[in-house]
Amino acid sequence: MCGIAGLHLRNPELFPHLGTLLEGMLIQAAGRGNDSAGVGLYADPAGLPDGAATVSALYDALPAAEAAAAVGAIGQGLGPVEAERAGQTTVFTAIAPAAALEAAVREALPEAVVISAGHTLTVLKGTGEPAELAKQWNLAGRAGWQGVAHTRMATESAVTPGGSHPFSVGPDQCLIHNGSFSNHETLRKELAALGIGFDSLNDTEVGARYIAHRLAEGADMREALTDLTKHFDGFYTLLVSSASSFAIVRDAIACKPAIVAETPDLVAVASEYRYLTGLPGIESAHIFEPNPEVVYVWERTSAQQPSSTSPALV
Repeated sequence: MCGIAGLHLRNPELFPHLGTLLEGMLIQAAGRGNDSAGVGLYADPAGLPDGAATVSALYDALPAAEAAAAVGAIGQGLGPVEAERAGQTTVFTAIAPAAALEAAVREALPEAVVISAGHTLTVLKGTGEPAELAKQWNLAGRAGWQGVAHTRMATESAVTPGGSHPFSVGPDQCLIHNGSFSNHETLRKELAALGIGFDSLNDTEVGARYIAHRLAEGADMREALTDLTKHFDGFYTLLVSSASSFAIVRDAIACKPAIVAETPDLVAVASEYRYLTGLPGIESAHIFEPNPEVVYVWERTSAQQPSSTSPALV
């Protein structure tokens, strides 16, 4: 049993409040799992320097300034590297291609476990009580246009920072999961045969790797999630995000809870309605339960303007 929550903000006036709104949802979600937690936050591209990249890593062996210096000394063609320690996560930023910054982090700090890389996404995660982790991350002080949050009650793999959600294994991509994939070991072997590596034994990582693989092959989010429903067995609700999309899908039986609230200002997803009660305009929201094996996708159509489209259904 885990708790999932997510916000896709349409109204730019809400962007400064993303962290505060998501923290309220995360704390409510602790009732469904309190051994670890994580968030994925998407900054507004309009407010970022051109070419900025972010890499999040599970790393605490060196102070943030020393870790940044080590990465900067390795990286070729990187701008000045900065680092922020947020609990068990260290976040590196630089003016550089995301792949170049990620490679520099991996080379300079081989014991670090990279948990996200991209140009708008920051992932923060760790073990412990979700409310305490939110304080360590300064979640309430963080802004952005989209975010996901997860609280875990472990049923697959150990309770470790690396086993917590979100799983971000493609550029600016996140997946959070409530449920269990029953055939994940078979699919792990199939993906490994394609040269795809894994950082944990968590079944959720297999789903994240599959989706990232399909997106890299050219599938869109709707196609990738539709394909997942055809290959993955078990009981699950998945919330998946990218630099331009926000999507949810449930298995054919849909025994894992999920609820969606939609207003002109936002789209919110949660395991339970109580996560939504602190959101602006919730009293007039269109609220519904996602149907089994139907893929719901909301797209952000411009880097400057939030999406106002209705969900696409499959």
